[in-house]
Amino acid sequence: MVSEPKQALHQLRYGEPSGATRLLIVHGLFGSARNWGAIAKRLSDTREVVSVDMRNHGESFRDPSHGYDDLASDLAAVIEAVGAPMDVLGHSMGGKAAMVLALRRPELVRRLLVADIAPVAYGHSQNHLIAAMRALPLEGLKSRSEADAALAEAVTDPGVRAFLLQSLDLRQAPPRWRLNLDALEAEMDRITGWPEDVAGAYVGPALFLSGARSDYVLPEHRPAIKALFSEAKFAKLPDAGHWLHAEAPRPFEATARMWFDAS
Repeated sequence: MVSEPKQALHQLRYGEPSGATRLLIVHGLFGSARNWGAIAKRLSDTREVVSVDMRNHGESFRDPSHGYDDLASDLAAVIEAVGAPMDVLGHSMGGKAAMVLALRRPELVRRLLVADIAPVAYGHSQNHLIAAMRALPLEGLKSRSEADAALAEAVTDPGVRAFLLQSLDLRQAPPRWRLNLDALEAEMDRITGWPEDVAGAYVGPALFLSGARSDYVLPEHRPAIKALFSEAKFAKLPDAGHWLHAEAPRPFEATARMWFDAS
């Protein structure tokens, strides 16, 4: 069962309530609601959009437990407070949380878009990025470019560095990460995994949108997806990898708009 949330998630809201179903945007690991600001603003021209900071991220509460039942419970509380049902878009970790929400509480989700993730356990860990963030000397940092240069030795991909540094708060003295690195490191196996006790099925519309250059959603994952999401449809963005919403924002937005505007 989905557990009771301990606190409300921090939210950013865009647009005004309209006849269209509200949209909930759920970010991935090390992300935040602010990362989705441009897409959320554009999609809010026809509907109200709510983007959340997940627990242990951004301005939301810190908690040692970071399993998908926890995350789904947090999302359920948001939807119940805003007004059910909502359309739900989740990327990576947020996509898994959105899937568990749809499976546990299908009455809360009208249409689902899962961005570049499957309901399977992955063998990789992101703890090397946590180690790199911990090793960054925060005392005396004055600019993002200075932080980027200091992080470059441990994180060679400039796109990944730019993404991580969006969670670095340089307004604090000393600067701080807007992430609960201790909890995320301790719970990494649960984050990269998939709950073994998830059963049932979501029979609503579900789109699994992946980046063509990503290996997160493979043909061999389709049976697992179809077993839980019988109406699942699949699409790829040709010039994008795992961070497809950042690498191909306009095609991503167009696909999401088309999907959620469908009746």
